Amino acid sequence: MGTEPLEQAARAALDEVFDPELDEPITDLGFVRSLEVSPSGVFTVHLRLPTSFCAPNFAYLMVADAKDALSGLPQATGVVVILDDHHDSDRINRGLAADAGYRGTFGDEAAQDLEELRLTFRRKAHTAAMERSLTALLRSDPDLAEQDLHEITLDDLPEAPATRALLRRREAIGLSRAGGARVLVDDHGSPYPRDEVPLRLRFARSVRISIEGNAHFCRDLLRTRYPDSVHDQAPRARAGARVGARDVQGETP
Repeated sequence: MGTEPLEQAARAALDEVFDPELDEPITDLGFVRSLEVSPSGVFTVHLRLPTSFCAPNFAYLMVADAKDALSGLPQATGVVVILDDHHDSDRINRGLAADAGYRGTFGDEAAQDLEELRLTFRRKAHTAAMERSLTALLRSDPDLAEQDLHEITLDDLPEAPATRALLRRREAIGLSRAGGARVLVDDHGSPYPRDEVPLRLRFARSVRISIEGNAHFCRDLLRTRYPDSVHDQAPRARAGARVGARDVQGETP
């Protein structure tokens, strides 16, 4: 039996690993430099980043998440994830190989808890996904005013990739996916007052534009640093409608 089924399973697992700041799969971004699978089920992955000075905590999050995703495959007998060409590559790779964890790898330098950092970026991703869904709804219904978004629930959203992306991001930060739940809410799931809706929507739009702009910039940086990475980057959706690979493939909520 060849290794192709194992490689497909590994690719699918890596599709679920997101850059925490850019809110895109590392596979779409071209961060997976190589993937090798032995007949015995040992997965070896090399990751690359747009610059050598990407924040070590972001870098560690991605390589640790990649290792966890691959280690969760029943076919995996071993997993080796290696970060290439980063100023902290040696340190991160040693810590990951030893399962030392973030604090065990960086010691006193690990001032911020990694899970706290992850939650911060997941909340930003939720804010951007919320804006995408509501802006699309406004564009599809000329009779709908911004203030009316105060009453919109998940049941009011169409079956669409943006809606599925929103549901995934709500789940990631512990918010309800129930159909009657309000869409425009704060990080803890509390709806905003009706008179704050335009302001909150503008703020959410600025978060979404910032995330998408950073993603575009990082893609360009990666192609400059590694010209061959252009072949590994997935085409981007139109501006304002970026969703992850899993959403495009039609995930069922």
